Amino acid sequence: MRQLKMLLSEMGVGQRAVARDTGLPVTTINRLCNGRPTPRHWAAIRAKLAAWLRERDVAPERIESALAESARTTVTASAPAPGSPVQAQTDTGDDEMILRKQLLTARARQHFKLMRDPFDDPQSPEDVYFSPESRYVREFMYDAATNGNFMAVVGESGSGKSTLREDLIERLRADGDGVVIIEPYTLSMTGGRDGKPMVARHIAEAIIATLAPGTTIPRSQEVRDRRLHQILKESNRAGMRHVLIIEEAHDLNAHTLKCLKRFWELKDGMKRLLSIILIGQTELMDKLGSTQSDVREVVQRCVPVRLEPIKKPAEFLEHRFSRAGADIHSVFEDEALEALRDRLMVARDRSGHGVYMGYPLAISNYATAAMNLAAGMGERLVTADVVRQVRA
Repeated sequence: MRQLKMLLSEMGVGQRAVARDTGLPVTTINRLCNGRPTPRHWAAIRAKLAAWLRERDVAPERIESALAESARTTVTASAPAPGSPVQAQTDTGDDEMILRKQLLTARARQHFKLMRDPFDDPQSPEDVYFSPESRYVREFMYDAATNGNFMAVVGESGSGKSTLREDLIERLRADGDGVVIIEPYTLSMTGGRDGKPMVARHIAEAIIATLAPGTTIPRSQEVRDRRLHQILKESNRAGMRHVLIIEEAHDLNAHTLKCLKRFWELKDGMKRLLSIILIGQTELMDKLGSTQSDVREVVQRCVPVRLEPIKKPAEFLEHRFSRAGADIHSVFEDEALEALRDRLMVARDRSGHGVYMGYPLAISNYATAAMNLAAGMGERLVTADVVRQVRA
């Protein structure tokens, strides 16, 4: 394991938290942690990371060692010739490849005669675009919720995890199939040293408060656990099933993950009383792929499913425009849609291969930025040239 990645793991801090605190792109942090070349500005990156680590009382020698190793993997070690096509691609940097949140301007909506923003948050299940891959995850989540399974949904930021959670809740409510949804609040939860990680007691309190509102929660752990089990059994015998859904699950520590196995094993006779669905970013997959003894038990029982990028972003856009009462072809040229997909390829190597980041949020951001730019330029349609001119 790379030293920086190992150091962050020991601190219990995810890569996205580092990116948020330092203002660096998460793709840059990920490249450093995995020994891939960083595109540029190593001195500035190093200074920010060093300052961030010093604020958290990391020993100077650990900082120097981790950042010295990262420095050896920067692009200067094997940079292509200046002016070459690969150099041009590399110099754009990851921070210009994946855009921050974009908003469709009033000017663009008027220019393209849109009565509704195609990229507004979905208001109904019909608004959600499901690729073949995400449809599989959707059905997997429903099966887990209704049949006492234990699973994790893992994906990049903006990959649609929260939308799938919302869709599942709507679906369970619409079915009227007697599934009680338990969602512990995660507003203050964080994996950082200054945060307040969720522990087993918080989960137990959420279950009791959901199934028996107004019930006094016992202070004694033994009494609380017995009461929780009894409430679950009583609810089960009344014909109800239960699903525990935890968002931001990448912030759960190893002890809490291990305790989840105990919750999942609660039964009434042979019937399992609680389904569990964890929803988190890619750091959660790292934790569930660990071979460490303190999480081995939960790793063997929790089935992780990764949300894949949308292979055909044009279909996603066509669906969103249709739900907004518009035709995608009255806004985008076909070549522009192809160019947009190409812009979602990041971290290209010398042969032009890279990582495709075609997730819903990234597609929406690029499409929105291109529409705003086209409207500002007075273009009748979004062209491929307009898409290529989009910058962070």
